[in-house]
Amino acid sequence: MRSTAGSTEPTGTATRPDPAGRVRRFSTAERWVHRATGGLMLVCLVTAACLYLGPLAQLVGRRHVMVFVHEWSGILLPLPVLLGLLSADFRADLRRLNRFAVYDRQWLRAVRRRRRSPGARPAGKFNAGQKIYAGWIAGAVLVMMFTGLLMWFMGLLPFISRTSAIFVHDLLAWAITFVVVGHMRKAFQDPEARLGMRTGYVSRSWAEREHSRWLPGDPDGSVSERTHDV
Repeated sequence: MRSTAGSTEPTGTATRPDPAGRVRRFSTAERWVHRATGGLMLVCLVTAACLYLGPLAQLVGRRHVMVFVHEWSGILLPLPVLLGLLSADFRADLRRLNRFAVYDRQWLRAVRRRRRSPGARPAGKFNAGQKIYAGWIAGAVLVMMFTGLLMWFMGLLPFISRTSAIFVHDLLAWAITFVVVGHMRKAFQDPEARLGMRTGYVSRSWAEREHSRWLPGDPDGSVSERTHDV
């Protein structure tokens, strides 16, 4: 198949058209990264509860198994993201999450003032809350891995006591639990967002209403961003 002048697609490839009235939000790779990361995070939290909460620990038993699963699910937690870096779509979304635009500040002001109209909360592909969540959870996971390794290998950094590592690890584990529950609660309140993560597509009307700066041709749209990043 020959490429034509001005074509942006690699020679020999074809782009599947979007379903009528729908917009492609996430690629297959992105959806699998989200599912794998969410699954590992859930395993970490459940096994942590089985180790930390006395009644649950007695009910489940097999503490050595829980410790093994908890440690290795924590170590593997960054792996889906690292594999996702092989996807151009995933890397493009990471760049979007790392950019804080002027309209993101407007979104935060609207949240503080409890203004719920879509016009008061302009957003690109990801709103300001999602960007803050992504940055916070990424940093929290790194700290959890670091303190977990200090607890596992007690002689790794002798100047940091195991008691300090346990304190930070446990405190941050509670914070992550509350934040992840809040994230899941917001997801259950928006069926269209869940549909986008499940199938990769959302309705154009939802995209225009909830993420008005995302659609192609807008400042945070996929077409303009790819052109800017090249």
